[in-house]
Amino acid sequence: MTQTDVPERLSLYIPDLTGGGAQRAVLNLAAGLAEAGGPVDVVVGEGGGEMASPPPGVTVVPLAERRIGYGDRTLRLARYLRRARPSHMISALDIASVATVAKKVSGSQTKVVMTIQTHLSQQFRDRDGFHGFVRRQLVAALYPLADGLVAASRGTAEDARRMLLKDRPIHVIHNPAVGPEVWERQNDDPGHPWLAPDTLPVILGAGRIVHQKDFLTLAKAFDTVRQRMGARLIILGQPDPREPDIHRELMDFIRQRELEDVVAFPGFVANPWAWMKRASVFTLSSVYEGFGNVVAEALATGTPVVSTDCEAGPAEILDNGRYGRLVPVGDATAMAEAIVATLEGPVNRAALVERSRDFTIPRVAAQYRAYMGEIPD
Repeated sequence: MTQTDVPERLSLYIPDLTGGGAQRAVLNLAAGLAEAGGPVDVVVGEGGGEMASPPPGVTVVPLAERRIGYGDRTLRLARYLRRARPSHMISALDIASVATVAKKVSGSQTKVVMTIQTHLSQQFRDRDGFHGFVRRQLVAALYPLADGLVAASRGTAEDARRMLLKDRPIHVIHNPAVGPEVWERQNDDPGHPWLAPDTLPVILGAGRIVHQKDFLTLAKAFDTVRQRMGARLIILGQPDPREPDIHRELMDFIRQRELEDVVAFPGFVANPWAWMKRASVFTLSSVYEGFGNVVAEALATGTPVVSTDCEAGPAEILDNGRYGRLVPVGDATAMAEAIVATLEGPVNRAALVERSRDFTIPRVAAQYRAYMGEIPD
């Protein structure tokens, strides 16, 4: 197969299509690959989820309608590989390496490309000791069985090499965070009164309410900003039932500081770009990332960004501060200062939009096609 060939069938595997950045990136990539022609499947471990509707040219293939065990999922994916016979399968969020094991079980000739979407060593530390240990061993043992490895950022690639995969080459391809929906839907009305014209500045954050996203630091930074100027804070995203204490601690702080009237939690929204477009500043307060899709999306709306300089991704998107302010992880004071400086300073929105074009679907899909063409038979 050469770089110019269009694969007969391509597949992407992901455990679920719940509302997350990696899930959106997978659907975006599938759409970009489909534009080159040929069928594209997104194979999902379990059906349903906020993002279960496929883009044009893409078929969603659920292995089950509800959560099933590792063994059952692997066997079902093996059956899919024998039946559909895709030339390549790109696997995301697949810590248990279902895709590589399914290939071995099926005897398929499919080339499996494992993607590394997060900072693995940080993620392992986030898990309970035993679960983190098991995940580490699965990645170390099974990821090298893949035909190719792709990381979403240089930082995730370096971490994976250092921690687990020292002897395997890892190719870096940034996520396809910016799709046509971003351009087409950012001018929609989000329907929230705080985002109407001539209202107080709105600071926006987005993501699951989990330890990784560290919205408590953002709330503390906002509390400091409020002491200097009028502003409001909106956080898009749902609490994670696996981390109830994180949500509880965040809400306790908001109540203690009497911020209930100036902080809003709309939950998951299907069109976050309309909210980004009307926000005065977009903030990412994460302890770590794999890439940081929302940062690229915010740039595409022309909204200035303040982000933690976390491992890994945001600094790469923002070109080490050229396209947005970077602050230390967990430093609410520094974040507050950066937010105020952003709100009070000039913004070259055209430059932000232009930078976001490095992360568009066609550009990234072309990079994946070229990489797959280089995998030997």
